[in-house]
Amino acid sequence: MKTWVVRFLSLLVFNIVVLLVIGWLTPARVGFSALWGGVVLTAATIWVKPAVHGWFTRMSAKSASQRTRVGERAVEFVLVYVVALLIWMLVVLLSGVNVGGFFWGYLLPPFILLIGWAIYAAIDDRVEGHAGALYDRAAGGRTAAGSAKAGGALPLTDASPPSSATAEARRELKDGLTAEQRKMLDDLG
Repeated sequence: MKTWVVRFLSLLVFNIVVLLVIGWLTPARVGFSALWGGVVLTAATIWVKPAVHGWFTRMSAKSASQRTRVGERAVEFVLVYVVALLIWMLVVLLSGVNVGGFFWGYLLPPFILLIGWAIYAAIDDRVEGHAGALYDRAAGGRTAAGSAKAGGALPLTDASPPSSATAEARRELKDGLTAEQRKMLDDLG
């Protein structure tokens, strides 16, 4: 539970900053709607984005053998952009963010979202680490060692080295991305 709270709150703060940047660089009027828009953007980023991206990826995989390497990269970029565009439209529809003009209001902000997602992907471990430390401090400083002293049992760990499937599953649980999604984000940055 703690990891989801920390992840949601750290991504929420980052998304509010991204929305304010969008409001500053484009004619989109964000203002105080950045708070609710940040909640919508964070929820969509955590739960809607992976589902929609996976669906688009499965659709495009059917014709992947017919494309060149450059064509495949172009399709990957278009897929990521379309997902960002859909997420931006959700934010506009479900929050008080107002946009002006088609290009400046609907087509440019998804690029800023992509840049924000790439930046967050690069710094998420450190941000979530600091947010986790703040969460622990706010929860009274209880840690696993502190609960063991209070009579709580520590979870048992497996001493055997993890298999590659287990390591990949742990990475996916950590950041919520599949190996394909992680590769696409790395290719963007």
